[in-house]
Amino acid sequence: MEKLVDLEFSNVDLTISEKSKHLKPSFVVNDPDGALEVCRDTQRLNLSNFRIQIDAVKDEHYRQFEAICKLAKAVKVSSLTVPSGELGTPFNEEVEHLRELVAIAAVEGIVVSMHTQVGCLSEDADTIKVLCDNVKGLGVTLDPSHFICREDSPANYEKILSYVRHVYLRDTTKAEMQVRVGQGEVEYGKVISQLESVHYKRALTIHMPPLPDVDQMAEMRKMRLLMESLL
Repeated sequence: MEKLVDLEFSNVDLTISEKSKHLKPSFVVNDPDGALEVCRDTQRLNLSNFRIQIDAVKDEHYRQFEAICKLAKAVKVSSLTVPSGELGTPFNEEVEHLRELVAIAAVEGIVVSMHTQVGCLSEDADTIKVLCDNVKGLGVTLDPSHFICREDSPANYEKILSYVRHVYLRDTTKAEMQVRVGQGEVEYGKVISQLESVHYKRALTIHMPPLPDVDQMAEMRKMRLLMESLL
């Protein structure tokens, strides 16, 4: 957090996962006060979104999700990003699952967005549109990299732009999900123009895990300056 402040970032996106070093869904549900303290210790950075990955299934899944929604409301986070089902998940089953998540979040006034991701139902723009049309209130967390780095040819996502509620950015090639900034194929100016065309006013999140033998802070600085130059 201190390094992000030094780089002049003002907001941070927090992942809540059992693999996270910061916050786990099981901890949120079992110690809500402790989870609240974790979220408040952000070195004055505002929380813009929770990226949620819950391993629990059935009723426990929804119990943990409800606890996260209550936490989000308490720390004034209005956006939650969730994964869609893996490829092969029955469509009707996925619709019912997403409807349940949206209904739980709506009680706290929070928007749920489905992460566009290769290997999931949300890798295909047509499927995403149908899911959003069938789940009232469901949004999309657009990750352009997943429409570039895929076994088939790069895919178009323009038809889902009106559903976008959050955005993840990094640089990407067809073969590598993340490369050094400037060495990939993401057309940032085009992405921002597309978002402006649907009057997108929400966050742009730089989602770049450390690369081996690369100065992570230098990469983050380059991306921040690039975003500022385009906005």
